[in-house]
Amino acid sequence: MSPASRRALLFAPFAVAAAGGVAFYGMLNDMRTGEYNPRGVPSALIGRAPPDFTLPPLPGVDTPAFTSADLRDLPGPALVNFWASWCVPCIIEHPQLMRLQREGVPVFGIAYKDKPEDSLRFLRERGNPYRRLSRDEPGRVAIDWGVYGVPETYLLDRQGIIRWRYAGPITQDVLDQDIRPLLRRFAA
Repeated sequence: MSPASRRALLFAPFAVAAAGGVAFYGMLNDMRTGEYNPRGVPSALIGRAPPDFTLPPLPGVDTPAFTSADLRDLPGPALVNFWASWCVPCIIEHPQLMRLQREGVPVFGIAYKDKPEDSLRFLRERGNPYRRLSRDEPGRVAIDWGVYGVPETYLLDRQGIIRWRYAGPITQDVLDQDIRPLLRRFAA
């Protein structure tokens, strides 16, 4: 190994530490200004139409399935919610989804990697907030959307463009501080 290569290897840890320090400083600055969101996972789909998909319905419910074509030219903004019966945070967010459904907000549901009988039991016990409902047992569509885990919710505008993504359960605070303002903004 040449002396120049050894010198480069000697400084490599310093370069990595400097890059980490810059990233940490950026996070601290975002925390200071109130812009840091630990749940804010970037999505390549923001500003784009959802990927094309066709999924089967959930047997045993009267709610029809949907495809990517059903998410275009909407009468108003809508939510697409990936959920599962085995997901504890999905139980936490369910009352907010039911509230949105009662208020007339279209919520499209995709049961992610869930057995149909378990999804059906979940909805029978807690209520069905979904205007349209499909199932993604293999999880392929969720991968195309960039889903990290459930629950995960996307807000689409009237044209079917994804405008917002939230990884985690929709709590009352998320509903009031994020979703309601976005629904108003994209209603026009």
